[in-house]
Amino acid sequence: MKKMAEEQENQYVVLARKYRPQNFEDLLGQDALVQTLTNAIQNNRLHHAYILTGIRGVGKTTTARLIARALNCTGKDGKGGPTIHPCGECDNCKAIAAGRHMDVLELDAASHTSVDDVRELLDSVRYAPTNARYKVYIIDEVHMLSKGAFNALLKTLEEPPAHVKFIFATTEIRKVPVTILSRCPRFDLQRLTIKTLVQLFTKILKNEKLPFEDEAIDIIAKAADGSARDGLSLLDQAIVLSNGDIKTDVVKRMLGLADRGQSLALFEKLVQGDMPTVLSMISEQYTNGATPMIILQDLINITHDMAKVKIVPALLDSTAFSELEKQTFKNMSSMCSLGILSKIWQMLIKGVGELNLAPSPIEALEMILLRIAYSASLPTPMEILNEVKKNSDNTIIPQQPSPVEIEKKNNITAPQETNNFQALNTVEDLLSYLEKSKKALMEFSIKNDISIQEFSNGYIKMTISQNLHQDFIINFRKLLAEVTGKNWEIEILKGDLGETIADKEKTAVEAKKKNVAEYPLVKKILEEFKGSKIETVIRKNISEIAEEEPEMTITTYADEEE
Repeated sequence: MKKMAEEQENQYVVLARKYRPQNFEDLLGQDALVQTLTNAIQNNRLHHAYILTGIRGVGKTTTARLIARALNCTGKDGKGGPTIHPCGECDNCKAIAAGRHMDVLELDAASHTSVDDVRELLDSVRYAPTNARYKVYIIDEVHMLSKGAFNALLKTLEEPPAHVKFIFATTEIRKVPVTILSRCPRFDLQRLTIKTLVQLFTKILKNEKLPFEDEAIDIIAKAADGSARDGLSLLDQAIVLSNGDIKTDVVKRMLGLADRGQSLALFEKLVQGDMPTVLSMISEQYTNGATPMIILQDLINITHDMAKVKIVPALLDSTAFSELEKQTFKNMSSMCSLGILSKIWQMLIKGVGELNLAPSPIEALEMILLRIAYSASLPTPMEILNEVKKNSDNTIIPQQPSPVEIEKKNNITAPQETNNFQALNTVEDLLSYLEKSKKALMEFSIKNDISIQEFSNGYIKMTISQNLHQDFIINFRKLLAEVTGKNWEIEILKGDLGETIADKEKTAVEAKKKNVAEYPLVKKILEEFKGSKIETVIRKNISEIAEEEPEMTITTYADEEE
């Protein structure tokens, strides 16, 4: 037994467990949570349940245990009350830290999902704590509970005994029913910043008396993606792999990363279109252990950084980039416009999906970069359009007078309303009224399901579609009477529907497009953009057209590379 105890004492404890925070001061990056709990304890406003959410490895379970210790700490003299600074020396603090306190129960919801599991837990809620001040139930991954288990928990969660506290932890807060969320104050634990992780790793390695390179620690902090536990697991692996001396090249080889300098040089050659050098550099990085996905992600990251520098040049004076990155971005600033960077970004992002589907990732990466090298520097549609304008006659499309101008020219005045009624002398008057009064359904039916042969003030002759609603005629006659103040005679003809107002409008629009397509400038645009067509034509005043080209919407169906 003595030998077994010695072996357990000498057993290695991983860094993530060895350096787990023992008080709220050691809890990194969660200042809002610590401040809230501090105020709650000081003002005696402790809630009966809390829910903690965040990505893996940011301290949800650790925080739950710290809360349990803070609530049950009795101090070194055994007379203390709830405190944000648990002593760590009283029996309650030691037992909770060791995970063996009988009044602090941890339940893994992933393996206890049923109603029976929750009922068993609730059966013990009624009993007072044995040694502690509060009975604390910590339910990890609470979103894994079944619907029935959540429902069984609701009543007790809303009105628990005074000696009971619930603390829930989850990585999937959206899967927790809103009925549970409404009963618990929620704390969102933040991702740890790269700077915070670097400080943590540096402190641990100095405490372990292990040599390291700063760049290696920075790489591990970035790979941790905001998770302290993930970062400490990678740090453990790097220590073993490097035999206690953490080197940058060892960490890169462990993570399958490409050298940052090589990635910057690759991006520069890619933008220049030097494909022989690009292919050679890819092959070299792949041989040295960099995976195609890592290379692609590095290029995406560089594209993003380059775009930020183009928008905010002052970033080059900050400490956010290394000297090599700053020099590279300065050299490439004149080579890469935001338009080119945007196209490179889109093709790289699309390449991520292609890489996942390709049978040979390295070959897929080469084809992705080949596409970028030969298409990223091609002129944009706007640049081509400007070039076409320079080489063609700036022919002005004649302006057709609007109905308002015709009305002014002929000195025609609109009919005046009498006794709040108005005259509807034409179909256009009727449609104008429907549009202004926002009677969209009636307007749609008149345009699409009716063919009007005769329309005068008080009489309509028309053919109707079989799709027309049976109550339309009644509602239409009622509308006419309300607007004009008199009853209308509506004659319905039998036979085919014929040409509707919508058909006439469509014919007019197509004729306008055909007319516009005959102008020299438009012809050149359509020839330049193969497969394109005119969608809309927007008329302007003649004074505006004299200064700039008429607006039009052109849809292209050309390939992405074109």
